[in-house]
Amino acid sequence: MFQFETQLKKLKHEVLTEVAKLAKDGNLTTESIEKIPYEIIKGDTAMYRCCVYKERAIVLERAKLAAGYLANGDNIDDEFVDIKEDDQIIYVIEAACDRCPINKYSVTDSCRNCLAHKCHEACNFGAITYVAGRAYINQELCRECGMCKKACPYDAIAEVMRPCKRVCPTGALDINIEDRRAMIKEETCVNCGSCMNACPFGAISDKSLIVPIAKRLGRKRKMYAVVAPAITGQFGAKVSYGQIKNAIKKLGFVDMVEAACGADAVTVHESGEFLERLEEGQNYMTNSCCPGFLSYIEKMFPSEVKNISGTVSPMIATARFIKHNDPEAKVVFIGPCTAKKSEAVRESVKDAVDYVITFEELLALFSAFDIDIDSCENEVVDDASIYGRGFGSHGGLTAAIENYVRSQGIEVNFNPVKVSGGIEIKKMMTMAKIGRLPGNFIEGMMCDGGCINGAGTLVTPFKSKTVFNKINSQATKKAVIDNEKISEYKNINLERQ
Repeated sequence: MFQFETQLKKLKHEVLTEVAKLAKDGNLTTESIEKIPYEIIKGDTAMYRCCVYKERAIVLERAKLAAGYLANGDNIDDEFVDIKEDDQIIYVIEAACDRCPINKYSVTDSCRNCLAHKCHEACNFGAITYVAGRAYINQELCRECGMCKKACPYDAIAEVMRPCKRVCPTGALDINIEDRRAMIKEETCVNCGSCMNACPFGAISDKSLIVPIAKRLGRKRKMYAVVAPAITGQFGAKVSYGQIKNAIKKLGFVDMVEAACGADAVTVHESGEFLERLEEGQNYMTNSCCPGFLSYIEKMFPSEVKNISGTVSPMIATARFIKHNDPEAKVVFIGPCTAKKSEAVRESVKDAVDYVITFEELLALFSAFDIDIDSCENEVVDDASIYGRGFGSHGGLTAAIENYVRSQGIEVNFNPVKVSGGIEIKKMMTMAKIGRLPGNFIEGMMCDGGCINGAGTLVTPFKSKTVFNKINSQATKKAVIDNEKISEYKNINLERQ
């Protein structure tokens, strides 16, 4: 049995599993969804919140979102509402938000009640006064501008930020002034899910596509699964890549195809594109395989959009390959990334992937269909190179391009800059914008450490990375990209536009 790291992950799994069971059996209705809280929260004793009624209210909102509807709404539509381009993927579950009673700035014991009173002079809102020989911040007047902290010569003013707000790379996570609940500014959100990972109350979650997938699997419809490399290590050190493939096929998928195969094709195509751009005099190029990073540039650095690679992501390349060979196929991408749900419906690539689910949702499907992955057979999985598999970790794309360029004897000045996480990306994109980038290629990954730290993962990268490296190195003997395998993609469109 899978051991969850936190009670929060277990609760989310239970909700997703109940929704998947209902969808599989064709019993997903308003009434059945409203019964889920009573299936999960039994008895009359609250375990985490003030009362059992609030716990059930939160589970109901989570169940709505898991079923593909909007949380916080009064009604549940009879038909599932699909995701469209520019739709929001990450939502705040209002009932679950603790409204963190945290004052961003507060005066500590280090205050010396100095004569200069620089903090008072720096405040433009009259929020700072002096009480009992020490500075005092009136939180009702404070606008959290931070000028007092910058002005204090003793660094006596502490800054404490909400976990969700602190990790948001674009500042899209804001606080509602009226009720202090978290709120998301959709115009700047890149759906990376960082806030979802950071919230200790589970008040932020992603809209799920588990319902249409469970329905199709229950009806034995033809579907293929494209699985991200980061899946290795998610189910423990003893579960092999081959067992994962067997379990996915037992769900009812025709086959499981590695996104790492598409990653190999992307490596070759992107290497050629990089050469062309250098010859045309372009200063630098960025990768385009991370949808969070791509959206970040579009929203925060629009002047640099021209430098984004025009090559599709491994997800799109693999899905197009499947549909080229089987035009009637439906393709489901399974990965660690919530932003992939947004990428799949982009106008330029929406011909490829039909549905996207995370590793969390895959585990819920296993539970709903009574599949024990530990007892599954170990099938042979040896299609992709070790470099294609490496896309799941920070620096993997760069290593793949370096290997390919070297193996082909290509003479090129490939000077990569590898960054992951919002802070590093902001710094490097700012340098690129002003012409001071210390390289000519940016590998940007929105999640710290790469995809293995995605918002939809089951375990922390601390646990998964060692297993990820070990299993990937053992599962394939291909130390270089297989040109024969890549030739199968020669008729596949690998352009985003």
